Amino acid sequence: MSIQQKLKDKLNQREASGSLRKLSVADKNKIDFCSNDYLGLARNPALHQRIQEAYTNVSGIHNGATGSRLISGNSEHHLSLEKKLASLFLSESALLFNSGYAANTAILSAIPQKGDTIIYDEYIHASLKEGARLSFANRFAFHHNDLHDLERKMQKATGDIFVVAESVYSMDGDFAPLLKLVTLCEKYGANLIWDEAHTTGVWGRGGNGIACMENLHKRLFARVYTFGKGPGVHGGCIAGSEVLIQYLINFARPLIYTTALPLHSLVSIEESFRFQQDHTDLQTSLHERIQFFRKTLTDHPSLKTHFIDSQSPIQAVKIGGNQRTRMVATQLQHLGFDVRPILSPTVKEGEERLRICLHLYNTEQEIEALIEELSAVLQNVPVSVEK
Repeated sequence: MSIQQKLKDKLNQREASGSLRKLSVADKNKIDFCSNDYLGLARNPALHQRIQEAYTNVSGIHNGATGSRLISGNSEHHLSLEKKLASLFLSESALLFNSGYAANTAILSAIPQKGDTIIYDEYIHASLKEGARLSFANRFAFHHNDLHDLERKMQKATGDIFVVAESVYSMDGDFAPLLKLVTLCEKYGANLIWDEAHTTGVWGRGGNGIACMENLHKRLFARVYTFGKGPGVHGGCIAGSEVLIQYLINFARPLIYTTALPLHSLVSIEESFRFQQDHTDLQTSLHERIQFFRKTLTDHPSLKTHFIDSQSPIQAVKIGGNQRTRMVATQLQHLGFDVRPILSPTVKEGEERLRICLHLYNTEQEIEALIEELSAVLQNVPVSVEK
């Protein structure tokens, strides 16, 4: 059998299971309840103007970075921005990456060594799991937010121990118990790697995340920040000690062997955080929307049972079954709500869901209408629709 036929057969299997992925373009005529643009900065006209003006004021022509930062791609703009990010994130140093995915892959593939142990929450992002696989260290998952399971695995660990968790988990929208994680890691001399992807911009002074807000940042080994969600731009960084950053410059392949971020991205990141510092009401408005959503749910007790309890912008509605979940999402889309299904194998079979993302630009009327229509759709879609 040819490789082309094998690939085709694999795609056919996925299509038969109702989990075939396809690229789609967001419909701007629908109400956005699916993007990660929590603060609305990706579509904010005032921020757009500030970015354009700042970029125009930079002398010279800069269409691209021209190479890796270790060859020709580094610039004073990179170094200046990293100093500003280190100050914002209350760390000795910071290192830019082209994405949060690259940063996560970098730190776990470069730091843990053969004989060491990586123990990660089973719900961490694919980029962190990818980095762990690329490492020569032993790796184990612990049950989601289960510190007893984590401790059992820590007691069996060898070498240096690295514990990996996220501030907010992207599929459930729930928080990791940071203080308890820090305390447990200190008990066993473990190093905590903390991913602030979904809290960057959304919590903390100037958008510096949960660890800084809870004044626990100094007790962590490393923190990863992502700029493509709350900040509304692109890129990411790792914040930590100067030694950590210098080590990554020398050993992190996703940094060493890729073209650096272009100047426009650097300007966008800087202006986004300046904008957030100038508009502290952004966080307040978003959290008001979250609380309004949760309050409105209390008027629909039968619907509330489908939701995973969440204080974050991510509200997960468990439906179950790829076909049924897709059917519910399609009906909501026909009603004008851009809500997307999350299907297995992205989540475990039987835990297929709608992932509703809240934004500060979602009005109370839109939130009420979504909940009303979702309640009606769920009552009308049969439970057994799987093939």
